[in-house]
Amino acid sequence: MKKKNILVTGGAGYIGAITVKQLQKLGYNTIIVDDLSTGHNQHISGTFYQVTLLDRSKLHDIFEKEDIGIVMHFASLTLPPESMEKPEKYYRENINSTLNLLEEMFEHNVTNIIFSSSCSIYGTPKKLPVTETSPINPDSVYASTKAIIEEMLLFFEETRGIHSVSLRYFNVCGALPDNSLGEKHDPETHLIPNIIKSLLSNNSFPLYGNDYDTRDGTCIRDYVHVLDIAHGHIQAIKYLEKNNRSTAFNLGNNKGYSIKEVISEVEKITGKNLKVIINPRRKGDPAKVYADNKKAKTELQWEPKYSDLKTIIQTALAWEQKKLNEK
Repeated sequence: MKKKNILVTGGAGYIGAITVKQLQKLGYNTIIVDDLSTGHNQHISGTFYQVTLLDRSKLHDIFEKEDIGIVMHFASLTLPPESMEKPEKYYRENINSTLNLLEEMFEHNVTNIIFSSSCSIYGTPKKLPVTETSPINPDSVYASTKAIIEEMLLFFEETRGIHSVSLRYFNVCGALPDNSLGEKHDPETHLIPNIIKSLLSNNSFPLYGNDYDTRDGTCIRDYVHVLDIAHGHIQAIKYLEKNNRSTAFNLGNNKGYSIKEVISEVEKITGKNLKVIINPRRKGDPAKVYADNKKAKTELQWEPKYSDLKTIIQTALAWEQKKLNEK
């Protein structure tokens, strides 16, 4: 059976580019659409259109030209603090662009979409681990856009016959084991690359709060390797082809690590000590968030293979060292 062409929005970004690479290894033909506002030219492989999803006319031309079978929708603005400062920008970019995409899918009879959602839609959970049936309670505009899009997708299934899998990522991290792709954000807001950068540059690392109700006083989060996230998208293709119905899955590690535990593992791997400066807590940081991933394991046939903390940090460290050497 011939594999379908996959339209990948945001395919020049961190998770999108790594997923594209894995898809191509499996023989899928990928068509990347990215406006390069946060993506990178050097991450692109295969057919590429530098187009914003807000440009309905250009998006229409792509659907007319390409024989698209499935859509993977990574493109999104993703910074929660910025979203609280610029809510109009986030609602416009994230929701309107998705609406354009869904309308083109319906017009061109493309009936399957895999959506990059987020564990942030749960907000501060009252019960752990978080399951797919936990209350949706976003506490940022960014998280709100993800929750609204998930709701849109369910109604587009009911009214337009478009089936979707929403993948609720927890904290995505790490780099490809061959060191060819990794995180490259500006600004970098993720914990693990920022710890590594501080250590490699001999700078102090700001830790926001050490008095949380956790085992060592620092926040606990669920970290999952980017290669496992990419594998989740591949499994989602199979799920949609087999089941033809919409659902959502947590892609997490089923356990959490504290910030101090992450720092300790980085120090152990590098043999260097990190200078930590304790700052006051940040508003809106829950003490603990981690996933129940049983549904993904049983229904999606997904198993995180690279998401032990050592592998995550070793691959992230190699990537950050490579970027330093290239400067």
